Amino acid sequence: MTRMTRRSFLIAAQGSLPDLRDVVPDLVVPTLEDGEPAAGRRVRVSSQDAPELYHVLYLPTDWQPKGRYPVIVEYAGNGNYRNAYGDVSLGVPEGSNLGYGLSGGQGYLWLCLPYVNLEERRNQTLWWGSADATNEYGHRVLQQVCRRYGGDPKRVLLAGFSRGAIACSYLGLRDDRTAGQWRGFFAYSHFDGVRSWPYAESDRESALRRLRRLRGRPVFVCHEGSVEATRDFLTNGRVKGRFTYEPIRLRNHNDAWVLRDLPERRLARAWLQQVMR
Repeated sequence: MTRMTRRSFLIAAQGSLPDLRDVVPDLVVPTLEDGEPAAGRRVRVSSQDAPELYHVLYLPTDWQPKGRYPVIVEYAGNGNYRNAYGDVSLGVPEGSNLGYGLSGGQGYLWLCLPYVNLEERRNQTLWWGSADATNEYGHRVLQQVCRRYGGDPKRVLLAGFSRGAIACSYLGLRDDRTAGQWRGFFAYSHFDGVRSWPYAESDRESALRRLRRLRGRPVFVCHEGSVEATRDFLTNGRVKGRFTYEPIRLRNHNDAWVLRDLPERRLARAWLQQVMR
């Protein structure tokens, strides 16, 4: 089967899967608010000198000021995205769902980080902006969250959807300092190095160099329809990691599957509890 034929086959197979909206959600992400973080609140936190540059922080319903909590750090997908199934991505931190669905809103701090457009001092909704500035912003905010709200720096998961799934490696393993922050990785839909994209160092060899910094840590790899392209890439590239592969049996390119009581979510939650134990 040629590469093009295989791609066409996978698209057709994906289209035959059930639709996300046929499954009633059992979770609703809390409304975004302004103001101070508190238990059960999801708040927008802007930079003092750049109001259009911001992240989103959620404190779990069981949060206590003197508690100690694992942290889920999340990156969003690209903006300007819409497909034939009605899936939409705006590319903003508040559009993310993975951390809330994986935790159920309890027991974990959930931090949704931006991609930094350094020149315009705002969030970047399409691809990376400045990767170095994005990582610097992430370092600073994660340290603040751990210090102020009881985050455990030894139990931090990096998660992402689509562009954010690529970011788990493209940003999260970009340098030794950044790579050292993470206990594990949760990548839903796409993976760094599986295919080339319209930005520098998206090629296979560059991705494999970044993935050397993984150093055996656990990664949950999931994708709508099939995970075989990522499995083949990581196997053939001899990447050293503890990989869990799980196809999401829905046709949608949409991270809201974690807001539904699906077998895939149960597996993902069990994996998370084991990794963060």
